[in-house]
Amino acid sequence: MIQFIRGKLVSVEEDRAIVDVNGVGYGIFMSVQSLSLLPQTGSEVKIHTYLNVKEDAMQLFGFLTRDDLMIFRLLIGVNGIGPKGGQAILSVLSPDDLRFAVLAGDVKAISAAPGIGKKTAEKLILELRDKLKIEDALEHKVSETVDSGRTGKGADHVQSEAVQALVALGYGSTEALRAVKQVPSDEGTDVESVLKAALKILL
Repeated sequence: MIQFIRGKLVSVEEDRAIVDVNGVGYGIFMSVQSLSLLPQTGSEVKIHTYLNVKEDAMQLFGFLTRDDLMIFRLLIGVNGIGPKGGQAILSVLSPDDLRFAVLAGDVKAISAAPGIGKKTAEKLILELRDKLKIEDALEHKVSETVDSGRTGKGADHVQSEAVQALVALGYGSTEALRAVKQVPSDEGTDVESVLKAALKILL
């Protein structure tokens, strides 16, 4: 198994990067988001890889971080999602955004990926909800804007209730979750206060 490729970035094409490793050019399929974050051609890059072996081809899929690769492995573990589908999802949603979407049950956000229908998105959410350490990821994602003092089970329950209330008011589930997570701990200790603070953020 090829764990990563380190070499000189030769070119960036529509769906892949070409990396020169000691005179050998590797074509590595990458998501649109990952391709957009690559340095200038001629720079040295390290790309974490997944080797997909098929009857008629061997394909390398690349990722800028091990977290990206971990999410990709989880995605292709869902029945009906292959490597191309996994990268399509990661082209429209970053790993953190995908975590938000899974936690919020946001079928619309996931099915926005090319080739991913509503039923597949629903299956993905069902299968990955318990596999992703979503709460830890969310706390890390908003660590610069959220006071870390509100992290207990009671706080999680309050946040969950507030998100459900916002969804009932017509807000998107992912949008509602992000707003609730941005409410500082000193502004919300119960559902009503968190809801009011979240509404201020949304408005």
